[in-house]
Amino acid sequence: VQLVESGGGLVQSGGSLTLSCVVSGRTVNGNLMGWFRQAPGKEREFVAALSSIGNTDYAASVKGRFAISGDSAKNILYLQMESLKPDDTAVYYCASSGRQYSMRYLQSDYDYWGQGTQVTVSS
Repeated sequence: VQLVESGGGLVQSGGSLTLSCVVSGRTVNGNLMGWFRQAPGKEREFVAALSSIGNTDYAASVKGRFAISGDSAKNILYLQMESLKPDDTAVYYCASSGRQYSMRYLQSDYDYWGQGTQVTVSS
């Protein structure tokens, strides 16, 4: 299984970015998929998840601003981010879980990870 993120970059506060994660070896709609992020000096934290039956969930800090989705034809996971804030600055990681239906929020629930993509939001 391989996960390759892209789409990070530098954006001004209030701006938007869409992250992509190309998945191989598993299907986006066959497993629970998630996005996590790690800011400098902080623990990696849950951002969003998409179950195999289309349920989504978000961290309170991003709810209403971020949207997770998957393209089953291309096998790509997306994270659309709007109204970005400097606190959103972090390395963002795509992750795949062996589970399918129920939401999971811990890193240990995900067994495959991408290399990460840097998102920097300037004030």
